[in-house]
Amino acid sequence: MLELLHIENIAVIEEADIQFHPGFNALTGETGAGKSIVIDAMGAVLGGRTSRDLIRTGASKAFVSAEFSNVPAELPGLAESGFAPDEDGNLLLQREISAEGKNVCRVNGRPLTVAQLRQIGAELLNIHGQHDGAQLLDEEQHGAYLDRFGRTEEPLGAYQKIYQQMAKLRAEMNALQMDEAEKARRVDSLRFQIGELERAELEPGEEEELNARRNLLRNGEKYLSSLAEADYCLSGDDDSAGAVSALQSAAGALAGVQDLEGISDVYERLESLQSEAYDLAETVRDLRSSFDFSPEELDAAESRADQLYRLKRKYGATVEDMLDYLDQCRKELDAIETAEDTLIFLEKKLKKAEAEVRTAGAALTAARKQAALDLEARIQQELRDLDMNRVRFSIAFEEKEAAADGCDVVRFLMSANAGEDLKPIAKIASGGELARIMLALKNVLAEQESIGTLVFDEVDTGVSGRAAQKVAEKLAQVSRRKQVLCVTHLPQLAAMADTHFSVEKGERKGRTYTQVVLLDRERRKAELARITGGAKVTEALLESAGELLDNAEHYRAGL
Repeated sequence: MLELLHIENIAVIEEADIQFHPGFNALTGETGAGKSIVIDAMGAVLGGRTSRDLIRTGASKAFVSAEFSNVPAELPGLAESGFAPDEDGNLLLQREISAEGKNVCRVNGRPLTVAQLRQIGAELLNIHGQHDGAQLLDEEQHGAYLDRFGRTEEPLGAYQKIYQQMAKLRAEMNALQMDEAEKARRVDSLRFQIGELERAELEPGEEEELNARRNLLRNGEKYLSSLAEADYCLSGDDDSAGAVSALQSAAGALAGVQDLEGISDVYERLESLQSEAYDLAETVRDLRSSFDFSPEELDAAESRADQLYRLKRKYGATVEDMLDYLDQCRKELDAIETAEDTLIFLEKKLKKAEAEVRTAGAALTAARKQAALDLEARIQQELRDLDMNRVRFSIAFEEKEAAADGCDVVRFLMSANAGEDLKPIAKIASGGELARIMLALKNVLAEQESIGTLVFDEVDTGVSGRAAQKVAEKLAQVSRRKQVLCVTHLPQLAAMADTHFSVEKGERKGRTYTQVVLLDRERRKAELARITGGAKVTEALLESAGELLDNAEHYRAGL
């Protein structure tokens, strides 16, 4: 459960620590005092989407932390992300939001991503907002609600696996199917491109070799002139000796005294230089004699480079890319030319896949219909608990063409009054009825989930009187199984809480601030009287508030 929520610089809350308790926790306060900001802070520390606008004016960053107790080590999403509660089962979530938009998230002091935080947070706490009733009106959500309740993951997963195979086969067939004119145009285009690339006789790596040879040919005269000069310096000519001859003469001059002290090292070095100079002279002569420069070869190299440039503009950035494209064209042409045979083969596979989809879809529908019977009974019981005895709730199925979510449309129907036909909820339910139906649905779904804390953000909208009392009693019942946090404007709900907080707004040094105060019995009476009667709190209202608290305590004691 959620033990402590710490908030810094979130909207009008400069700093607040809220020590929540087991059971039913209620938060009340004037409109605009900041109750919704507490919920926003919870959403932020659970990995929800945030905005820089959430940061208190003048602050450089906002910070929220939430400490949870009794967290199971096998909590989904926790172990997968490499995290675990401490030895006492405690887990600390933290999130820092900077004005620059950066987020720093941690679990028990270790950093993680916002996505990982969101995955973990979804298993710890569930926030039910005042607009959740709108989801109930969206019939596309009804199947998802039923699947959650019925735990149809296995038949749904088996169905979706087969459906994806069928969809893939259909996509392959659609890709092969084209009218004759389009087919002829595509074949002509492919054959032209294949012919152009094949005539080019492309070779991997040839462009690098071609560019190197072009560069050499473009500088052919300079290349030969430089080699000739080097050859002359090393080997000389008929009229003058080169470096090789000079080194040979120097070594000969020292040959007779090479054994004398100080001469041997010099003589050996001269011999080494002579040998190296001779090798260099041979290398230069070989390069000079092997270089075959002709204007015709340069013209051919320039022409080939121009051809590659034109082809690259159409078929790829490199020769390798163009060869890959050529291979793709050949494959596509082959596929088109053999399309009829391939379509016959795929048609057989598709018929088999469609039969398997129908079988898997029927199994999924059967599982859903069984779950629907159970959900109808559970919702009907919850509605009776919420003083909606005359309301009938039913789940209808309508067959549809196979889709990713199954072969049936699921719709929640209701009849608000005796003798009326069952109709879609969107056409029948009032705001108050929607709130109670959604509460009933959430309670039923929560029973099967491991989440330890449920947050209800003004889900009592449109509810009053006897209905409000029933909602309060239902939340009290739920709070005996899970921790409940409820933001409310109704005195019946606030009185039923085991723990009551007041969210109060004030002004200090020209700045608005909000604080969250834990109320004792006397302050609870005053807050309930304010909720009931407005700004003017009378003795009669205080007495009525005390009676409301007494009745709530008596009800809770009997749970």
